[in-house]
Amino acid sequence: MRSFLFVPADSDKKLAKGAGSGADALILDLEDSVALSNKPAARANAGAYLKSASPKGPKLCVRMNALDTPLWQDDLKSVIAAKPYAILVPKTITGGCIRTVSAYLDGLEEESGLTKGTTKLFCVATETAASMFNLGTYGGSSSRLFAMTWGAEDLAAALGARDNKDEDGNYTGPYQMARTLTLLGAIAAGVMPLDSIYKDFRDEAGLEREARAAARDGFTAKMAIHPAQIETINRVFTPSDHDLAHARMVIDAFDKAGDVGVVAMDGVMLDIPHLKQARALIARANQA
Repeated sequence: MRSFLFVPADSDKKLAKGAGSGADALILDLEDSVALSNKPAARANAGAYLKSASPKGPKLCVRMNALDTPLWQDDLKSVIAAKPYAILVPKTITGGCIRTVSAYLDGLEEESGLTKGTTKLFCVATETAASMFNLGTYGGSSSRLFAMTWGAEDLAAALGARDNKDEDGNYTGPYQMARTLTLLGAIAAGVMPLDSIYKDFRDEAGLEREARAAARDGFTAKMAIHPAQIETINRVFTPSDHDLAHARMVIDAFDKAGDVGVVAMDGVMLDIPHLKQARALIARANQA
């Protein structure tokens, strides 16, 4: 998966647009984009949409409300029987938050006649100051965990910041650190690192720059807030023909050399990490 599109769960119009956007996954949002008074309606709508959606469409995920609210258990009760692909847990503090949700899902899945572990989990792991100290705690938290992402907007609110970007449109220090620690934490936990949203959905050039920087650094997908962003994200996170050709050359060079740790190719010395990168790129392209 390359693209994850947020869609308010209480908007049939936006759900329909999201389904036709080309996104690899939709995140039916029960949290920030839904007014408190409309939470029950959003839950009901999310459950109905999950039951009626085509299995050939994007993977369907649900963002629940945060664990420090009285809402999250009702969120999960409303949607698990409809078998969402995954639940996005916002504002996690440590891997213990994932364990808490996973344990609750165990009971809901049993009640619904689902195999334990059917519902996957991912999280937004940088939305509070405290969470920044714990990004190495997610490994082994749950076999359900498949991805981690980061968020700059809630973190800025938590820090009391005036903005999270400088005059040139680049994230300032605290948010660059959140991004980097999420990447490292996800890789350490053995899960997908997902880059955060780009909030100016009219700025296609800025989105592409940020997506290419994320792909360069090791992120494998990106979140989106508007259907117009999906084409760019999918294109950037799909390995190019040139990238794939180079990866195949690296693999072929090692295959021909036999049981060695280093090979020379086009005047460049390559070692085992380069082989691993090449194989991972091919695997990601096959999945896409």
